[in-house]
Amino acid sequence: MRKSFYVAAFALGVASLGSEAQAQDCTIKVGAALPTSVDWGRPIAEVAQFAVDQVNDAGGAAGCQIEMVLRDTQVDPKVGVDAAKALVDLEGVNVLLGAVSSGVSMPILNSVTVPGGVMQMSCCSSSTAFTKLAADGKTNGLWYRTFATTAVQSAMGAKVAADQGWKTVAVLYKNDDWGQDMARLIEADFAAAGVTVTGSVAINDAQPSYRAEVTDALGGQPEALYLALYPTEGTSAVREWLSLGGTQNMILANSLKSDEFRENVGLQYLGNAFGTDTASPRVESADAFRAAYQERFGSEPNGPGLANSYDAAMITLLAMEAAGKDASGADIAAAVAKVTDPNGIPVSADTAGFTAAKSVLAGGGTVMYQGATGNVRFDANGDVSAPAVVWSFTDEGTQEVEYVSLEDVDAFIESLK
Repeated sequence: MRKSFYVAAFALGVASLGSEAQAQDCTIKVGAALPTSVDWGRPIAEVAQFAVDQVNDAGGAAGCQIEMVLRDTQVDPKVGVDAAKALVDLEGVNVLLGAVSSGVSMPILNSVTVPGGVMQMSCCSSSTAFTKLAADGKTNGLWYRTFATTAVQSAMGAKVAADQGWKTVAVLYKNDDWGQDMARLIEADFAAAGVTVTGSVAINDAQPSYRAEVTDALGGQPEALYLALYPTEGTSAVREWLSLGGTQNMILANSLKSDEFRENVGLQYLGNAFGTDTASPRVESADAFRAAYQERFGSEPNGPGLANSYDAAMITLLAMEAAGKDASGADIAAAVAKVTDPNGIPVSADTAGFTAAKSVLAGGGTVMYQGATGNVRFDANGDVSAPAVVWSFTDEGTQEVEYVSLEDVDAFIESLK
């Protein structure tokens, strides 16, 4: 990073904050459809609001203060669609942050944002179905996400199994777009890594018991269990699994990187559970986000999707600045390229960086956003690549077991082919 540039940017920000804030007499609403009713969803929403607050401290975006209007999706497709419709039809937003689950983001994209010409930026939806949809021209360029696809999660799960020497694995997966995508990829990736999937069983929401599904998965006598579930059904399924004599060797998708899951299952049963997640690169901007998060919230950003949610919000607001006050959702989506330009002026992910970006964009230039997940780059389908991390649970939360660089992630995925 260019520290001298950041110092200059900070000075510019301090000098201009007061006059810009006083000059504003308008507000632009940004929609957010996020699962605030679940413990791991609330911090995702809070960190998006953190980005909005920083931008407002810089005088707002497109000449106006920003109001983030938040609606709870409850990790439920119908609730999520209703929330998105309310944000678009009643609140009049032309950009939407969300959702988290692919199974919620997909129906929102198909029935709300694309028909309504609204840009949708997800922090966490990872299904490869979005890639195909974009490649087929069905997202109209309105879809972006700051989280790498399920291909990374699946490949890293295969790496964990191979590294641990587990030759047979059963899979329990959430019966939605994300879980089905995971199950399909796991079948191929684990086989390529020399690991046999003994059974792959779908889990539906809100069942009183998962005994039948767990019994089915246990039938192949696997050495380990892969869980592509969310905390509520994940907790119930693991309790059934353990009560029926299932192994404590587990591989966890990033969705289970949750205090709720750890506490409800019990740390004593998770000593040989390894989770995977995408990771921020080892760069200065990622360190700066962690420090800012600690100052704001008083804890480490250990939950799933926090850095991704911050970057999703900040990039969206930068694109709004680049597109201008009366821009449409399509205009804002097109402006994403102007604020994630690898040849642009580097700007930091904070109030000073946003202030500096305003000056550059006003002069007709482009900026290279350097954020919580590094120098974010979107491909033609709105996808990003990312490093990965293997983690485990501790008394306080989680700890890193292994960091896998972007180059090593790409090399391992290539080896599976």
